[in-house]
Amino acid sequence: MKQLSHLLVAIALAGVMTTPVLAEKESAKLENGFVALFDGKSTNQWMNARSGKFPEKGWTIEAGCLKHMAKGGGGDIITRSTYEQFDFRFEWKVAKGANSGVKYFIIRERGSLGHEYQVLDDENHPDGAKGANRQTAAFYDVLDPANNKSIKPVGEFNSSRILVKGNTVKHFLNGKVVLTYKLGSDELKAAIAKSKFKNLKVFGQRLPGHILLQDHGDAVWYRNIRIRDLSKK
Repeated sequence: MKQLSHLLVAIALAGVMTTPVLAEKESAKLENGFVALFDGKSTNQWMNARSGKFPEKGWTIEAGCLKHMAKGGGGDIITRSTYEQFDFRFEWKVAKGANSGVKYFIIRERGSLGHEYQVLDDENHPDGAKGANRQTAAFYDVLDPANNKSIKPVGEFNSSRILVKGNTVKHFLNGKVVLTYKLGSDELKAAIAKSKFKNLKVFGQRLPGHILLQDHGDAVWYRNIRIRDLSKK
């Protein structure tokens, strides 16, 4: 009984000591201006791009992750809010041979068209052999990521970030910048002219739009999804 009493006291003290640390971390998040778009529990910040409701199938919460199940359906999901300049951060992993992506500057009226940060099993999905602009962290079908990028093995989580500030866009992978491009630049226009997006009238420009998680029919997990809106002063 005496040992049990000591144990209970130790647990109580641990709780007292831990609480300020957690509070400090939460405060730091608020000070940095980041907002959680997925906290591991709620899907309230997301909806199907067409219906305006969160899908009843295909997407689920699993072990603190927002997971798309292989061949589960459900369609793409988008943020309920729109963003033009932002710092978007997330972690992800894919199943073997899987394909997904995070798109930004999404306008609902034109469907799922947008700039895509490619999320892929580079080694085992066919797109990985079609060129660097089809591989992880690329601006899909437009611009290559750095050839020395560091990517985790299938089944392990990668950390990614999309930063849009002014007309500069940066893609990060596992803490390092792997792609930088300028919206409206001649270089970007030339790359788009060689891509599948060449006939779009409005593409390669900064737009207030949704952020989209792609349903490509494969298993993919997203977690720690958060954003800082840089358009707000």
